[in-house]
Amino acid sequence: MKVYVTGGTGFVGSNIAKLYGEFFGLDVVVGGRKPPERALPGSFSQIDLLDRDAARKGIVEQAPDLIVHSAIFNDLSGIYADRQLAWDSYVEATRAVADAANELDVPIVFVSTDWVFDGTQAGATESTPPNPVNYYGLLKVAGELVTLERAHKPIVARIAGVNGMHWARAEGPRTQDAGFGFFVAALVDALSAGKPFTVWESEAINVRATPSLASESAAMMLRLAQAGAYGTFHCVGGESVTRMELAKLAAEVFELDAGLLRSGPPEAGGVPPAPVPYDTSLDARATAAAIGYELPTVRQLLTTFRRQRETGEVQPV
Repeated sequence: MKVYVTGGTGFVGSNIAKLYGEFFGLDVVVGGRKPPERALPGSFSQIDLLDRDAARKGIVEQAPDLIVHSAIFNDLSGIYADRQLAWDSYVEATRAVADAANELDVPIVFVSTDWVFDGTQAGATESTPPNPVNYYGLLKVAGELVTLERAHKPIVARIAGVNGMHWARAEGPRTQDAGFGFFVAALVDALSAGKPFTVWESEAINVRATPSLASESAAMMLRLAQAGAYGTFHCVGGESVTRMELAKLAAEVFELDAGLLRSGPPEAGGVPPAPVPYDTSLDARATAAAIGYELPTVRQLLTTFRRQRETGEVQPV
């Protein structure tokens, strides 16, 4: 099986590429603007998703059996600074990838987010109507709709509170932000060095979510594609937690000093220039039923993350 991964050099994309190539033994094509800093399985394919026609042709030439579209414009402030570029990067790019999937008659997995919800829809299911409160959420909803209405074999895979290793970069791009991304990695780095770690808590940021591990979400996506399950799915764990609950459990699982944890407001510049959903907890039971899967606990996800961090190997829970 051959898989084309857009955004393959990004955080989520690198987990997809590494898991599919190393653990499942699939033929992986890593699509990106430039090669990864650290080697990933498979081959690299340079692609500019802003050039719709060239992007479509480039993907089709690789003739994959599955396309996973994980590429994003990962800058919340940036998408407000240039809304046209953001629209082209998310929505028009998704049209191109969907067209490539249709030309090849293969499934497309569109990687979406819990931020399609407004922060008051706790326990949102796969069928709960989205109600984004910022432009990023709107762009993701638009991408979902393009995928569902344009692609012949569409899979919308929402992920949330994503943690794990960034396999394509030597260092993570940031420590803590208004969401949950990279949160555990930053916490473990600080506590391992004996440094205090302040857990941000504020009404203005995402405080509760249903964490996922990037590699585990990738495994769920592959199961969906192999099962021929099309529609909208939640590729997350089975429990929702607050930032502080996640911090304390991470300290326990990684056997670090929880006494170094602090609680405080976001740092200057930590709150983006847009509303952020407070509680984006998701219900993924319908997704689990569709693929015969037992949703992992947060402890299981963290234990797997620790094993990946210590061994450099990636595998499902």
